[in-house]
Amino acid sequence: MKHKPNKKVKVNRIPERGFYDSETIYKIVDEALYCHISFIQDGQPFIIPTIHARINDRLVFHGAKTSRLLRQISSGKEISVAITILDELVLARSVFHHSMNYRSVVIFGKGEPIKNKNEKLKALEAITNHIIPGRWNDARKPNDKELNATSVVSLKINEASAKIRTGPPKDDEEDYDLPVWAGVIPLSKKFEQPKEDSKLKPEILLPDYISNLIKSKF
Repeated sequence: MKHKPNKKVKVNRIPERGFYDSETIYKIVDEALYCHISFIQDGQPFIIPTIHARINDRLVFHGAKTSRLLRQISSGKEISVAITILDELVLARSVFHHSMNYRSVVIFGKGEPIKNKNEKLKALEAITNHIIPGRWNDARKPNDKELNATSVVSLKINEASAKIRTGPPKDDEEDYDLPVWAGVIPLSKKFEQPKEDSKLKPEILLPDYISNLIKSKF
């Protein structure tokens, strides 16, 4: 599905880098481990990082019921979500044309609380497995007390756009003869070797889903 770019989400600066289809947007959303949510409360702007997950065409978030962020999303007031994945540093021959290769998504909308117990559990499962695939089935599930102390909210991915930069630096034609190194520096992202909890029982081995995760690269 292609989202129709309204004035809020349309990419104006270098518009050819803008994408509005669900496939591109969802791929970036799913790869990123966290996002930033911005909102205005009592005339004061705030931006807060948090964990997210996607269920079909919705983002889901969780937190304590006392969380200002979760209360703001639950209220149905307008919020904005930003997600960025940095891939490479781009070094040009001139300082002016230095840049970064990245993939980003901006989403606008109004959230709503998830109150049904089964739907809350599904959202918490999605968030848990978004960070560590396979973790939900291995760890203890939330009990009623924990579930009641947790707010879970969702946001429909309707007004959204992606912006992507790839490729080499773009210098002015007269600068290509300068004796200055130019190119890209890839950024590698990977998980390091896990550190066991000091209270971990010795007979409990590292699960395969964690072993697979630390061998992977995004």
